[in-house]
Amino acid sequence: MSVNFPQLRAFLAVVEAGGFGAAADELGVSQSAVSHAVAALERELGGPLLVRAAPARPTVLGRRALPHARAALAAVGALERIAADGEGALRGTVRLAATPTVRRGLLPDLLRHWRAELPGVTVRVFEGDSGELADWLESGTADAAVLVDPPPGPGLALATDGYRALLPRDHPLANEPRLALADLADDPFLVSPDGCEERVRDLHAPAGVPFAPARRVRDLATLIGMVQAGLGVTVLPEASRPLIGPDLVLLPLDPPAARRLVLSGPRSGPWHPAVRPLATAAAEHLAGERPAGGARPGPVPAG
Repeated sequence: MSVNFPQLRAFLAVVEAGGFGAAADELGVSQSAVSHAVAALERELGGPLLVRAAPARPTVLGRRALPHARAALAAVGALERIAADGEGALRGTVRLAATPTVRRGLLPDLLRHWRAELPGVTVRVFEGDSGELADWLESGTADAAVLVDPPPGPGLALATDGYRALLPRDHPLANEPRLALADLADDPFLVSPDGCEERVRDLHAPAGVPFAPARRVRDLATLIGMVQAGLGVTVLPEASRPLIGPDLVLLPLDPPAARRLVLSGPRSGPWHPAVRPLATAAAEHLAGERPAGGARPGPVPAG
């Protein structure tokens, strides 16, 4: 068997980016190169690893291979960190995990900022629900993660991210300054099981409002599109504002509710040397932005 690291990187990149084109952009190679690398790996392992659809997803064989591919690349990453420490240079690749709203709403701007401030560091982002991120850190699948409301620990607070009601602009309540959850009771309530469902459920209990979603929509973009089409309303964090079109409105909740976003490495084991500089650069950048552009900067470090 002649499995190599470029093949494993291509396979993981397609899984994490959701497609061959997006994986090629992340890796800085042609889409053809990604396709050839994955096809070569599939020949070595004796079967298809990916369902070639939109988004691309692993097959049964691909799911079996995935943790081993991640472990192999994690070992290579550890050697790269040792080399970086020895040379005193801040460089290398950081695998950063985030929830859908953070990845698609908050991170694009931060990635541009990190490229300018830390040009020797490559940040590869992959998406999971909030319950998975801490496990990925401890297993070595990710070097860092933007955690949502984590327990006290070693992470650095990035932002306090308020929850908002998302409605079509032509909704009868769209011009209200703020909304209680009870105000949404007459509309079908939509929620994403991969996003904020657990925390949105927790908001309903103290408000005395039953949590009874009319529909669960796994993909965040589809969820937003359904609200846009007038099929229901939802509650999303402020960090999702960059994804919201002009025909939708995000309204503050009454009483206010928010989540903490914390960038952290693993609770046990050493951190990639670039993680703390990334967190510091991100917190400083967010602190300099207007709150309307995204999550509001958090005032204190976590833990």
